[in-house]
Amino acid sequence: MLMTVRGAEAYAYTGTRAVDRSCPAVVFVHGAANDHSVWLLQSRYFAHHGRGVLALDLPGHGRSGGAPLASVDAIADWLVDVLDAAGLEHAALVGHSLGALAVLDCAARHRARVEKIALLGPAVPMEVSDALIVAAQANDHVAYELINGWSISPGKQLGGNTVPGMWLVGGGLRLMERNHKGVLHTDLAACRAWRNGLEAAAAVRCPSLVVRGARDLMAPPRTATALIDTLAGVEVVTLADTGHAMMAEQPDAVLDALRRFL
Repeated sequence: MLMTVRGAEAYAYTGTRAVDRSCPAVVFVHGAANDHSVWLLQSRYFAHHGRGVLALDLPGHGRSGGAPLASVDAIADWLVDVLDAAGLEHAALVGHSLGALAVLDCAARHRARVEKIALLGPAVPMEVSDALIVAAQANDHVAYELINGWSISPGKQLGGNTVPGMWLVGGGLRLMERNHKGVLHTDLAACRAWRNGLEAAAAVRCPSLVVRGARDLMAPPRTATALIDTLAGVEVVTLADTGHAMMAEQPDAVLDALRRFL
């Protein structure tokens, strides 16, 4: 599905079903240097089970035009513009990593538009190492290698993909290599700069879910503790032996958590 948002083309995968605006809507928001494809299983399931689905490509990512947005606040406001462009009054928002921060901020500042939020792999604050920032700014391929090494749990670095014959690390690298130069650095800098996480969490009024990977090195479980303590009525799911790339490592477990919550 293609929409025009702020004068630029925005792409959303709809799970092969046209969005029925009479059904509850779910919007999926990916993380740094990713695109809608990280949500294929989850978005397709909900689209075939009574939901209107938008799995977005953020500006400058995947099939969406425009420049990548330089702050979490800007992404959150863009999500509201997407709802307007799609003709949706409100939706449940599901975000991963950078996308989780944007979803959290959107729910805090645009309460009337957000029914529920699911935050996958969040960290508040989301620290980004100097080495990773420098590598991303230089468009050095080592930045992709570091992220994939830190995002996939040790037991699944060589095998363990739920799709036989597919390699998680290789797939993660190919996904990030499709981005234009500068996109990863913009995304990581936005994560690092956003320091309003606890204030946003305190302002959220809708039901929330936090999903953590027990072996996550990009956003270790402890970095979501203060967030969880601040959100009212939050549900928490911790996936054993799972890293930051949880939708790739444990797609069914992620879907199960979202099904129960949504």
